[in-house]
Amino acid sequence: MDINLTLAGEIIFFVAITMGLAGYYLGKRKTNTPVLTAVSLAVSCIIPLVALIYLIVLINKPDISTSS
Repeated sequence: MDINLTLAGEIIFFVAITMGLAGYYLGKRKTNTPVLTAVSLAVSCIIPLVALIYLIVLINKPDISTSS
């Protein structure tokens, strides 16, 4: 079985963008620093298991209160 390294890199790249967008959306609701959350989640896609654990923890975190 031949694995094309370019294809694997493209898949990781597109998954990182998707996880970054999901991290930004969840970061707006659950943290005070959504950009940092999105970037750290996108970078953690290099190791997919770490990214999934990070996403699960972020989903289970309670929402922050928005009091103006």
